[in-house]
Amino acid sequence: MDTTHALYLTMSCPIKAQNAGLFISRGTALHPTRIINSHELIFVKQGELELWEEGQQFHLRAGQTLHLWPGRRHGGSNPMPPDLRFYWIHYEVICETVSDVQLTTPDYHPSLVVPQMATLRQPERLERLFRTFLDDQESGMLHPYAANLLMTLMLLEVVQSQVEPVEVNEDANVVATWAHTYIRMNFDRPITASKIAAALGYNTDYLGRIYHRLYGCTLTESIHRRRIEKACEWLLDTNLTIAQIASRCGFSDTDYFRRIFRRIMQIAPGDYRTEFSRMHINTH
Repeated sequence: MDTTHALYLTMSCPIKAQNAGLFISRGTALHPTRIINSHELIFVKQGELELWEEGQQFHLRAGQTLHLWPGRRHGGSNPMPPDLRFYWIHYEVICETVSDVQLTTPDYHPSLVVPQMATLRQPERLERLFRTFLDDQESGMLHPYAANLLMTLMLLEVVQSQVEPVEVNEDANVVATWAHTYIRMNFDRPITASKIAAALGYNTDYLGRIYHRLYGCTLTESIHRRRIEKACEWLLDTNLTIAQIASRCGFSDTDYFRRIFRRIMQIAPGDYRTEFSRMHINTH
């Protein structure tokens, strides 16, 4: 990980959340050039976003985050495409900046090292935190303590993206990636671990082992996560019924869909639609 522009935090550095929102592009705007007095975390949900900060260029895709520093000029490199959606949140770090001397001191160990740019392994986890923050913000029920805790958990999700997975040989890595891509493209079909293995021409047990070593979950769990990820989008962005969404996500049994949704999201699909429907959204 390139730590040149990383944010170093310790437990003695309280984090104070400010405000957040969901930006939905209409394809007509360029991110403004500006200098702000707070830290900003950007999380791309859909599309691509091109930004720069003090001359450094960033090209963000869905599932990636970017940390922007206070006091540094930043702006958009290109007009924002119409399919772009990204979450943003401003926050303060109430402590002194870590010095170069501290960073080179053998006994200095920051509690968190937040990379400036990161690719999340489970972006749906960060999105849940954003939606909780935005829902409470819009309803007026966001207590400052809860806001600060949610902000800390968001940064932890970014930090976790840098935890190195167990190494596998290059060929196995490629095969596991094929399986992951297959799931993302065919989640709405009646797929199973054995069907994926057959489609790729590998033994089911072997494929399951190398997939788990690279992605940290089973093939079946990955299928469920992908389906629930899409279900969350359709619950909030469409008027489809829960039964229709279940079917579109590849579930033949609506009750089974409800059980899997509750297990992964810790909330029923109907309640998810109700609780996360109020958010601060800005469009340009």
